[in-house]
Amino acid sequence: MFLYVQQLLFCVFLQISILERQIFDFLGYQWAPILTNFIHIITVILGLFGTVQFRPKYVTGYAVWLVLWVTWNVFIICFYLEVGDLSKDTDLIMTFNISMHRSWWMENGPGCRVTPVTPPPSWAPEDHRYISIAGCLLEYQYMEVAHSSLQILLALAGFIYACYVVKLISEEEDSFDFIGGFDSYGYQGPQKTSHLQLQPMYMSK
Repeated sequence: MFLYVQQLLFCVFLQISILERQIFDFLGYQWAPILTNFIHIITVILGLFGTVQFRPKYVTGYAVWLVLWVTWNVFIICFYLEVGDLSKDTDLIMTFNISMHRSWWMENGPGCRVTPVTPPPSWAPEDHRYISIAGCLLEYQYMEVAHSSLQILLALAGFIYACYVVKLISEEEDSFDFIGGFDSYGYQGPQKTSHLQLQPMYMSK
């Protein structure tokens, strides 16, 4: 029972951490992370439900999603560190090429000073401002990498918890079956006879 309580508390902590990340992705209009975060939130809720209701299929599905979640966050790290041919300035991957928005941390990171550039260059879109950012104690890409690294660590711990919970639920079901919990050939009540047998009675005088 204590392990189930730990799993529940861990799922709650996961939800808090992903909601925090979802807020900053919304502020930066990062549509791909927003959709992925939403799927993660729903899956964590299903894993939480599976733990409470002792449904191993839900917990197993949650564990499988965590593997995909780790893969996604590894990709995010590679994207912001520009591994291979990836470029963090590409709009297609994060915003589906709908907008030119970047990570919220680009302008709002610790120590960052934002200065509007006037007049803007001729190539700058009219509906976007052209700014200069300086003094950041930590560049925005490293903030994103830190967020994804935290999610990877939490997902790995959650995967281990989920596998152990599924193992415990399966063992409890097997032990219940062993003692006859699902035995349809258990105790049978007395059966009624369809005919009464009449016995002659002799009375002495």
